[in-house]
Amino acid sequence: MGKYSRTSQRALSEALEAPDPQNLAKFLGRLPTIFNVVMFSPHGYFVQSDVLGLPDTGGQVVYILDQVRALEEELLRIKQQGLNVKPHILVVTRLIPDARGTKCNQEWEPINNTKHSTILRIPFRTEKGILNQWVSRFGIYPYLERFAQDATAKILETMEGKPGLIIGNYTDGNLVASIMAAKLGITQATIAHALEKTKYDDSDVKWKELDPKYHFSCQFTADAISMNAADFIITSTYQEIARSKDRPGQYESQTAFTLPGLYRVVSGINLFNPKFNIAAPRADQSVYFPYTEGLKRLTSFHPAIEELLYTKQDNNEHIGFLADRKKPIIFSMARLDIVKNISGLTEWFEKNKRLKSLVNLVFVTGFFNPSESKDREEMAEIKKMHALIEKYQLKGQIRWIAAQNDRNRNGGLYRCIADSKGAFVQPAIYEAFGLTFIEAMNCGLPTFATNQGGPAEINVDGVLGFHIDPNNGESRNKIADFFEKCRNDSHYWNRISKAGLERINEWKVI
Repeated sequence: MGKYSRTSQRALSEALEAPDPQNLAKFLGRLPTIFNVVMFSPHGYFVQSDVLGLPDTGGQVVYILDQVRALEEELLRIKQQGLNVKPHILVVTRLIPDARGTKCNQEWEPINNTKHSTILRIPFRTEKGILNQWVSRFGIYPYLERFAQDATAKILETMEGKPGLIIGNYTDGNLVASIMAAKLGITQATIAHALEKTKYDDSDVKWKELDPKYHFSCQFTADAISMNAADFIITSTYQEIARSKDRPGQYESQTAFTLPGLYRVVSGINLFNPKFNIAAPRADQSVYFPYTEGLKRLTSFHPAIEELLYTKQDNNEHIGFLADRKKPIIFSMARLDIVKNISGLTEWFEKNKRLKSLVNLVFVTGFFNPSESKDREEMAEIKKMHALIEKYQLKGQIRWIAAQNDRNRNGGLYRCIADSKGAFVQPAIYEAFGLTFIEAMNCGLPTFATNQGGPAEINVDGVLGFHIDPNNGESRNKIADFFEKCRNDSHYWNRISKAGLERINEWKVI
């Protein structure tokens, strides 16, 4: 038992034995009451709407905003017990003057459907002044120390004192949280979302080769600092901590590794430390609900979704068309980068004649024009996708839809895919959790999810969905086998769909 605990117990004993105002105030003064909370998420375009699909901007934004609403609700519930307090939650991100039509150039933004939560944006500063343009999450490290200093000063001014809890998100947010928590002596939580070390094979031993593009030497060092400094760590699945059958866990990969010529880690993190906690994200059930719940479905979206899926003319929102709209649809939605592997899914589709004869392929991802992106990896993947479609003459069997920002319409899109008796495919080379996978299951879509990461922990292969190996092209036969079986057994699709919905409720992610 620590000194703090013994002192608190003595104060409690004195308050119970002699319940005078002085002893009671002494005891209550030692209780860790947390009502002022700060969350850090510096990278990307952190705005509440019209940004999903922009570089480095995806599920993390949705996750944090949902987290804020749930946390505020809990703090207000505690207030109802009689404590005269007002919660205050700040999400601190980067202010980007070149905001591309978003609100990223606004210092303050109240968070929708909350009373006491706000986005605060702090600019990156250099010796030459404020940095105007977006910066990749891989190139963000030179700016973080100054950002942490500026953010700390603004937070202390805004909250008129220290917050009770700091929560970091992803490597950059966790590093900034570590700097501020160490300076002010505040409880720190770490949420990795995805440790890049497990996404890129041999990224430690090849760090010199990869560093000009990804700056892994900075990233792995920052991760080691924050995960060891944190008072507690939140993960989405057990696999995020420790190994699955075929792959080490994300944090497990940090226990021992070498960056040749730089340093060697022999004891990076203690996986048995009780500060690890598993709390799976949820999908918003008011948006992502089963396709069978007809009375809840927003029919006003149906004409737009019909146009999005089936019209033949290319425009700035979709290219390609589906010549046979009677076929079911295999559907995917993700950022257009190497790890998400949308181009790999496209190649699977082209190389399996049986699969092409059974289904259409539709995916929502990125931009059509490489010049619209500022991310080098995304630009390369855009060019690759165009080359694949042209080389294999896939127009007529494939629909490429640009990134969609309207969550309610996206929920309707999932359900319309379910109406076609289609399926959702998450082909990522590695996926820590995968919110789109959960959204699809929530809507009743059978799912094919990567066996490399957290989804394999939720998805029971062959029972309520299917595991696929992104590194083995034979997995495309698994998708074809499913649709062939659905064609021969009219009840099979419904059984898998129903089992997935039951699993979602059992997993308590909604």
